[in-house]
Amino acid sequence: MEKSKYLEGVEKKDLFAHGHRACGGCGQALAARLVADAAGENTIACVATGCLEVFSSPYPDPAWRIPFLHSLFENAAAVASGVEAAYKALGKGPVNIIAQGGDGSTADIGFQSISGMFERGHNVLYVCYDNEAYMNTGVQRSSFTPYGARTTTTPMGNRTRKKNMPMIAADHGIPYVATATVDDFRDLQKKVQKALAIEGPKYVHILAPCPLGWGHHGELTVEVCRLAKDTGLFPIYEIVDGKITNVRKIPVKVPVEEYLKVQGRFKHLFKRGVPSEEVAEIQEIANQNIERFNL
Repeated sequence: MEKSKYLEGVEKKDLFAHGHRACGGCGQALAARLVADAAGENTIACVATGCLEVFSSPYPDPAWRIPFLHSLFENAAAVASGVEAAYKALGKGPVNIIAQGGDGSTADIGFQSISGMFERGHNVLYVCYDNEAYMNTGVQRSSFTPYGARTTTTPMGNRTRKKNMPMIAADHGIPYVATATVDDFRDLQKKVQKALAIEGPKYVHILAPCPLGWGHHGELTVEVCRLAKDTGLFPIYEIVDGKITNVRKIPVKVPVEEYLKVQGRFKHLFKRGVPSEEVAEIQEIANQNIERFNL
């Protein structure tokens, strides 16, 4: 069978194997596979407690085909820092060290560890799988939960804006920051490989939809990512040595309603099919992103 043009140039090494326990259409599982295959065999994965750890590592059949370390919810970056320091002390390497976590382990209870890793200058790549809530423990709100989204702890809709972790990471003065989504395999893997080729701390932020928590069908994961980009709600860019570059331009601007309507977590914003005032606020957030990043 002729190889799909969609997969041309995509690294496929099965270092994150199939048969794990993720939900159908899980954006985090797809992202983890793309990251592992892009990094290659000479890689150590330091993974925080959360969905990824739970569905990928149960004994005796973990999905990982590279060395895997499970940390607490809050300290994946600290563990990765220790691994990097140990390799230096032993005179071993080079090796790719990738700390990985979701919302809470990145921007909430793990923020201290990741900030410290950046400040100390460890040669570690931190990958955030952004599914915009605490999915593993019951879809509770996180600081990545977008304005208006319903979670089990914000049943009337979240009233705060999403924390901009990529810009916070860049403000630490680290050499490389990038955003990506799981619908563009080549772009995601290219950014992981580019980050790993740079000495020092790096940060890649990947939008990874959760069909269960977001309330969309699993087969829509890729489409949801495209809508997030084309509305301006999730800008795609790189920050190299403090300068924003390689911004993905929006080919045709899409109203945020098209993104919101395919997700159950925003259903309450369309009573009897009529958009609420919150929809206009979300559109303003998208418009601000479009202007800020020249999308």
